[in-house]
Amino acid sequence: MWARLATVEPMRILHTSDWHLGRSFHQASLLEAQREFVDRLIETIDAENVDVLLVAGDVYDRALPSVDAVELFDQSLARLLATGVKTVITSGNHDSALRLGFGSQLLAYAGLHLRTTLTDMDKPVLFSGDGFDVAVYGLPYLEPRMVAESLGVSTPGHPPVVAAALERVREDLASRKEAAVHPVHPIVMAHVFAAGGAGSDSERELSIGGLDIVPTSYFADFTYAALGHLHGRQKLAGNIRYSGSPIPYSFSEAGHSKGAWLLVVGPEGLEEVRGIDWPACKELRILKGKIDDLLTDPGYASAADAWCQITLTDTHRPAGAMERLRARFPDTLVLNFDPEGRETDPNHSYADRLAAASSPVQVCAGFVEHVRLRPMSDAEEELVVSVLAQVRSEKVQA
Repeated sequence: MWARLATVEPMRILHTSDWHLGRSFHQASLLEAQREFVDRLIETIDAENVDVLLVAGDVYDRALPSVDAVELFDQSLARLLATGVKTVITSGNHDSALRLGFGSQLLAYAGLHLRTTLTDMDKPVLFSGDGFDVAVYGLPYLEPRMVAESLGVSTPGHPPVVAAALERVREDLASRKEAAVHPVHPIVMAHVFAAGGAGSDSERELSIGGLDIVPTSYFADFTYAALGHLHGRQKLAGNIRYSGSPIPYSFSEAGHSKGAWLLVVGPEGLEEVRGIDWPACKELRILKGKIDDLLTDPGYASAADAWCQITLTDTHRPAGAMERLRARFPDTLVLNFDPEGRETDPNHSYADRLAAASSPVQVCAGFVEHVRLRPMSDAEEELVVSVLAQVRSEKVQA
């Protein structure tokens, strides 16, 4: 399908992916953060005069998205169409290809092009520039077990099915180039784990045992490969990149620069790729130290409004730690304990400690310390002694 662009300038294309609408962050809702991302996306499209928007998979966070997520996506599409930008969206491993692709033929007339099936992956969305054309091929996420037979693949793993899909794309591209009046610059969208990419804790594994890693050489002959799946924005080659997720979805992304890639394509091909930054609406902070220092040191004041992951290094686990920390850091979402200076003897397991206990009180004390990583207090020990005495008394009476 041809999409005519009212421009004589180089074509400006924005590469995004992994919106994950409806996702939560350690049980905290991200809907407001995602609405803010859409605001920044619209602002970028207007400010940068973007002609084409690419979304390389994982629009939703799960195959059956929540009502709020569907409503946010619906509102986002209406706002995108109002800007006049043309949009190409592929399905990712979190999406239901069938649900995401519903109404694709009708939506194409409005400038929204969905690529969620094998039958459409070698049917590019064609954009006409000033003396050149751009062919955008959208590969949906290819689950090997589901598509191997259709693609004529017998070898397990993602690389063989991606290679077979790209061969179909190249066959179509070759025929288009032969018949074209102007140069045709191919862009391929794919939701894959490409070799050399750096992952994060918020991505779902595509397979086990390394069968998901796709060589970057598969994409080398395309003008640009707009990849999705990995949540860190990164460059694997000048023309092969991940846009990453627009907002962070795990504390492992605390150091990420979130945003998108802006491509400039002209008659000679890819002229420029520039990063677009979208600062997070709420900062992520990873704090580590003793609880008293964290609660009193003014150097931690800037974390009061952030989502926090805190690791306590006190020798013994402080009582009521989460409640105390949230008094200063209300959005503490993750609490870990890594005692400073405490060495664990691998030859002295919890089972060994129980076997060496000489009384029921020592058994209880060992269990409490194993679970809480701090010994019982005097008051707690007195309570255990009292309860055990009561149990013995009731047993004698019976």
